[in-house]
Amino acid sequence: MLAYPSGVDVSSSALRFLTQQLRRHRRTIGSRWRRLSAGRQALLALAHLRVGHTYAQLAAGFGVGTTTAYRYVTEAVELLAALAPSLADAVRTASVKAFVILDGTLLPIDRIAADRPFCSGKHKKHGMNVQVIADPFGRLLWVSPTLPGAAHDIKAARTHGIIDALEEAGVECWADKGYRGANGTIRVPYWGRWETLSAGQQAVNRSHTKIRALVEQAMATLKTWRLLRKLRCSTTRITTLVQAILTLHLTCSN
Repeated sequence: MLAYPSGVDVSSSALRFLTQQLRRHRRTIGSRWRRLSAGRQALLALAHLRVGHTYAQLAAGFGVGTTTAYRYVTEAVELLAALAPSLADAVRTASVKAFVILDGTLLPIDRIAADRPFCSGKHKKHGMNVQVIADPFGRLLWVSPTLPGAAHDIKAARTHGIIDALEEAGVECWADKGYRGANGTIRVPYWGRWETLSAGQQAVNRSHTKIRALVEQAMATLKTWRLLRKLRCSTTRITTLVQAILTLHLTCSN
């Protein structure tokens, strides 16, 4: 395999942060020698998350074995995932905001048609459902653990306890029609065909759509990490990957 110099569009603060975590981890476990320094291991992990390079490509570029590349990435991802904020942390942050926006998105996965639990009828593809909470400016606050793509958004929100947590904290939340029946502090548009709605209801729905559309910025931020655009790993690892990316985003954006 040929190797060539390339670039990764990630800030230097992300590299420094991950390098510090890896150095601390190596001291904790008493690791004396590695093929790559903590900084090079951090760069390898960021290249995997941001660009989606395979382990074989990473191994060729960094001069290590494929198994070593896998172990280095897994180690870094698990360290980052352990630092990800919980739902309670996100709700505390949201409590000082005017409101938050809730929406779900599908992370495509490489699966066959027989894997029905992972098939999303809405998107007509296989994937994993994640719930995203954004602030009034469309900035990413929290991403939920993943569920099979067949899970409806309101079911996913209830499974993760999002609705109850927002209600207990008294945080107003704007969501789309997929959360109809959630109650609590969840606000959804009026239900019905457009022509059957009154002029007032149509005006409310237009305003609601303008506010809720800001969550798309958070979705776009999440998927700038190109690994999430087509996941080819085990579905049991996807939650850890998402939490690691959330940690990097929150750490580097603050």
